[in-house]
Amino acid sequence: MVDSEEHVSAGNLMDSRTSHLDDELNERLQEAFHKTTFNVHLHDVAKIACEYNPIDLAYAASRLPPRARAALYENLPGLPSKSSFLINTDCATRWAIFRTLDDNEVKELIDNMRADEAVWVLDDLPDRRYRKILELIQQPKALQIRELQKHSRDSAGRMMSNEFFAFPTDTTIAEAAAFIRDNPGIDMTRCIFVIDDEGGLQGLVPARNLIVNSRDLTLRQVMREIEHCVNPDATREEVVDLVERYKISALPVVNDEDHLLGVVTYEEVVEAIEDIADETIAWMAGTAEDVSEFDPVWRRFLARAPWLFVTLCAGLISASIMSYYQGIEPILLGLIFFFIPLINGMSGNVGIQCSTVLVRSMAIGVLSSGKRGDAVFKEVTLGLITGLFFGCLCGAIVFLLGHYEIGEFHGNALQLGVTVAMGVLGASMTATTLGVSSPFFFARIGVDPALASGPIVTAFNDIMSMVMFFIISGLLNTLFFATA
Repeated sequence: MVDSEEHVSAGNLMDSRTSHLDDELNERLQEAFHKTTFNVHLHDVAKIACEYNPIDLAYAASRLPPRARAALYENLPGLPSKSSFLINTDCATRWAIFRTLDDNEVKELIDNMRADEAVWVLDDLPDRRYRKILELIQQPKALQIRELQKHSRDSAGRMMSNEFFAFPTDTTIAEAAAFIRDNPGIDMTRCIFVIDDEGGLQGLVPARNLIVNSRDLTLRQVMREIEHCVNPDATREEVVDLVERYKISALPVVNDEDHLLGVVTYEEVVEAIEDIADETIAWMAGTAEDVSEFDPVWRRFLARAPWLFVTLCAGLISASIMSYYQGIEPILLGLIFFFIPLINGMSGNVGIQCSTVLVRSMAIGVLSSGKRGDAVFKEVTLGLITGLFFGCLCGAIVFLLGHYEIGEFHGNALQLGVTVAMGVLGASMTATTLGVSSPFFFARIGVDPALASGPIVTAFNDIMSMVMFFIISGLLNTLFFATA
């Protein structure tokens, strides 16, 4: 039974079990590295390094100064712990540690990793040192690393592991089991693959089938058909979509001749989902920074500044438009300027809601090309209903304020109410149109559609909605004066 003090709500992400562990570990590390006595300092760090999982230490290390990260790494117990620490920590920590290691020490670490893990770690080395390390590594593993390195970082070829078990169709279960026992270094044992004499992929055998069936049966007799596979150039989004939809524990990666090149495991897909989520959140927030609290303030500022510059330019354009229309008389004696924040706020929220819903549907794969028309129609209809309802509500309130001359709202109450109502409707439809079209536009040109919910589109939406409001105000103002 879990202690009541340790039990945390699953809905509170800032109060989870792992967050408590991170805070506790960080507090102990900070205290250890602030010891005044050097011997006590090393003793405490070594004790912490032995007590905690290297994966937890890898996360905690990102909060430490560079020298402290290297000291923590040096006190880890054994090569497996050090390898696990480097695989799970961030790029800055790996940089800090690699500066303290010679080439032979790095070579020993790489020898203790799978090839697909080693590729990610070696990516943080300068090219010259990277080539020197590969020359030290045993030739078969170096070839595997070079083969994986050829592929794009966001492709199935980079995600896949090229360490797996594949046997000819006439291999017996006994022979396959014996070979697996003789190669304990290969972790990919949840299923084995069956190939023909030319190396073409024929099927797979789940690990359970090796246990429940007779040892004399051939793999051809117990194998299952493979329904889904990808080529090395497939995007990580395509891989995630296949694995998530069909619950594939090991997705084969094949070349054009259907020869098995590697396997994308479920663990790699989970990591890809986390990366995609981080990038999507960053796009929608309007920043190029990683979603991390540990980067220096100046670096985080530089990541956000370009997007904020766009917002600044949009604000200046809006001010110019307002100054232009202010010189056109009469426009309800300038009262419509009181409603600019309302128009921008309503249109901004309507546009963000629309684009976010579409981006989410695109991201989880429920919005296909065939459903695009229905999705656009529903969002436009919803924008029209929203504009009509809130426009009428706002117009009625403004009419009453003008009718009873509350505050500065006096004069032609009907004209003011109708103008605001039509302005809200026009701004809502403008925002809906932009919110619907921008995700599809960005997807068409190969840019993450999440940008449609970012500050660029939001700022453009403010300008277009305000211009629409002024156009409607001017037309209604002319109409009222013409009939007066």
